[in-house]
Parts: sequence; structure tokens; C-alpha cells
Amino acid sequence: MVAVFLYICCMPRKYLLSILIFISFHTFSQVDSTYVDNNYLEDQLYIGLTYNILNNKPTGFNQNGLSGGFSLGFIKDIPIHIKRDRAIGIGLGYAYNAYVQNLKINDNSFFEIIDDESFDSNRFSIHTVEVPIELRWRTSTPSEYSFWRIYTGIKLGYIFASNARFSDSSGIIKTKAIDALNNFQYGLTFSAGYGTLNLNLYYGLNSVFKDAEVNNESIDLKQLNIGLIFYIM
Repeated sequence: MVAVFLYICCMPRKYLLSILIFISFHTFSQVDSTYVDNNYLEDQLYIGLTYNILNNKPTGFNQNGLSGGFSLGFIKDIPIHIKRDRAIGIGLGYAYNAYVQNLKINDNSFFEIIDDESFDSNRFSIHTVEVPIELRWRTSTPSEYSFWRIYTGIKLGYIFASNARFSDSSGIIKTKAIDALNNFQYGLTFSAGYGTLNLNLYYGLNSVFKDAEVNNESIDLKQLNIGLIFYIM
């Protein structure tokens, strides 16, 4: 044993450093592989991608292009069961949603439904701060990283920025900070899946616009966002 110690001490410094790094890494790996965290938390960071649909359409309204969106945020996971397979989630996030359709916003108070063939493009988009509140059920364990999950709840949102863009042969019309939008949004949420791949739904319960009309008909459009959500950690 003494001879081995003396041999190691006499080794060139670069070899000795390599051995020490290897031993440290190997020791850390062993501890990490056997460590079980019984106070683990799940699914706190998320990224979502959606296809956006507007319901309760006024006469003549249609979506004539791909309307999409994305979201990202943080959810505080609060287990409510000793096995930690049930929890409450409360979060804060950001969402961007765009809607390609034929409702022209000439200014902040005047709307017009136009023929699809008479313009090149028309869309409005919204930027929202989100507060998701979820009831969570999952089959996770301290050592299982792929599991089934069902999360359902509500999501509150505040639209802090918006814009519309209309383009035809005569030029481009841009509108920012659309006053007719209903800035406070709320709806039901549902997500389910296994591992990384999870279906995600949001059904808006209140109208995107407030006190808005087109052709003497109320604009009571509501959001339905269908997509995938990825939980990072």
C-alpha cells in the first residue's frame, strides 16, 4: 500500500490530475445514480405550439390561412399527495397567437368582412401574459422520468400588445394596440400524454373582442387552440 502511494505521488502532474478527475467523476456518477429524491417536483418549465381556431363566427367570417401560436413559461408544482402523483400547478407565462382571416380592421373601432379573393393577406396577432392554474395527475415516481399525465384547469390571460396587418393591391394597412380587443381572457385547459409528447387544448370562455360589430352583427369570437406542449423539466 505504501509503495502504491509513493508511486502515485511520483507520477507526472498531468497524469495525476487526470486520475483525480476520473475518480471524482466516477464517484459523483455512483452517488447520482443511486440517489432518490422523494421530494421531487415535475413539469415546471413548458413550451407549447398551437393551431388556432376562432369559434362563434359572424356571418361571412372565415379563416383562410394557417393560424398558429406558441407559448412558454414556468409552473410551480405543488404536490398534494404523499406519493406526489397528484399536484396543483400555478404558473406564469407568455403566449403569442396569430389569426389569419377575412375580418379587416380598418382602425380601432371599424370592422369589415371582405371577399377572400380581393386581398393578399390579412391577420391580427396578440401577445398575452398567462397565469395557468392546473390540477395534475401523473404516474411519475422519484426514479421514473417518462410517465402518463393528465392536467386540467383554467388559464387567465392579459393581452398587453396587439397588431393587425392587411395587404392588397393598393398597399398595406397596419394597426397597433387594437382598442376593441377584450384584454382580459380566460378559458379551460387540458393536456394529456406520455413522456415528451403531450396534447394541449385551450378553450376560451369569453370573447376576443368587446362591444364590436360587423354588418350590425356582434363579433363574439372565442379562441380554441389545439397543439402540443413540451415539459422541459
